Amino acid sequence: MRLRKATLAALVLTGAAVALAIVFGGGEETDRATAAEPTPGVPTVSIVSPRNGEVQANHAVVVKVDLESFELAPRNFRSEPQLGEGAIRFSLNRVPNCVNPSKLKKAISSPLGNERLTGASMDFPKYAGPNGILAEELGTAGSFSPATRPEIFYHELPPGFYRLTVTLAQNNLSTTPYHDVTNFQILQKPGHHQKKCPAGYVSSAKAAEKLE
Repeated sequence: MRLRKATLAALVLTGAAVALAIVFGGGEETDRATAAEPTPGVPTVSIVSPRNGEVQANHAVVVKVDLESFELAPRNFRSEPQLGEGAIRFSLNRVPNCVNPSKLKKAISSPLGNERLTGASMDFPKYAGPNGILAEELGTAGSFSPATRPEIFYHELPPGFYRLTVTLAQNNLSTTPYHDVTNFQILQKPGHHQKKCPAGYVSSAKAAEKLE
């Protein structure tokens, strides 16, 4: 019985993480660039971990991606663009704990997603480690963490819902159209509780319930 309840709770939380993707981006039917079969010779990036809708108690996450028809080129980092090679831009944003109802309504009804809410960036040295330090040196902290390896380690992440975007970049870090998106949730530590939202605001968990 306990196992059954735990499984049900996990499914509910996973549903909430996926539902919030509609508001903050990353829905499987809208943003996942690699959902379709890849075209031979066309670069693709696929997030291996964390999985979309994943729920975890650990406050650190190792992001791993698979690349096709694209080569990471550390020796040419920040040099002139070359066909089929470059770097990666990792962008991790945390969904606000409390959402303004009017902004939530716009985000839900926005057909093109241009009213989606943008959460706080985790792409700083405090959270993104060496990649965050590099981002600070290059002036991209708070926007994205550059990388020349197909992985990044985020740590000391606060509990909440997250949206991760991984974009292939040219050697000079200019963006390309090739990207992938995933959403996940980090749970509160045992014995800790989230502060109540100000009057009139909706918690991110309640927002997810409205979307299910």
